[in-house]
Amino acid sequence: MPSQPARQVVLGGLLTALALMIPIFFRGTLQVMIGPHFSATLASHVPSMLAMWLGPTTAVMVGLGATAGFFLTLGPVVAARAFTHVPFAAVGALLLRRGWAPWAALLAVLPIHAVGEALVVWAASGTPWQGWVTGVGTAVHHLMDGALTLAVVQLLARAGIRLAGPGRAASGLPTAGQGR
Repeated sequence: MPSQPARQVVLGGLLTALALMIPIFFRGTLQVMIGPHFSATLASHVPSMLAMWLGPTTAVMVGLGATAGFFLTLGPVVAARAFTHVPFAAVGALLLRRGWAPWAALLAVLPIHAVGEALVVWAASGTPWQGWVTGVGTAVHHLMDGALTLAVVQLLARAGIRLAGPGRAASGLPTAGQGR
């Protein structure tokens, strides 16, 4: 088994590649566009959410990859919205390290994500209504991608692929006999 830092770099690189590829390859297919500033691309939050299990540094890297992918495909406003992946994933990673249940960590970071995107759209559009619609849409999208992320974590665990480091279960919680 590779060393832990090498493993994190490899998994982080793969998740960053996914974060870049999802907006590029799913553009127009698994994407909903409402108005000039709101878009929802199915599974676009999953790489950032999965990166939470690898730690805050990796989560930030993957969030920046998502930002770049959306900048290339949908421009600066949607890229600024995607930048909210950076703080929500970093905070989520810290919560998982503190032993939070994965579903609870994903729910706890939802306001960071939804309010952040709402503020970006409010600033870009000048209307609180568009910001509010974006915030609600982001919250729904976050919940959908969060459920997908939890399913992927479970599937990876069944396949013997653990995102968490040594002494931690695939859920991000310590294994039996291990301290927090």
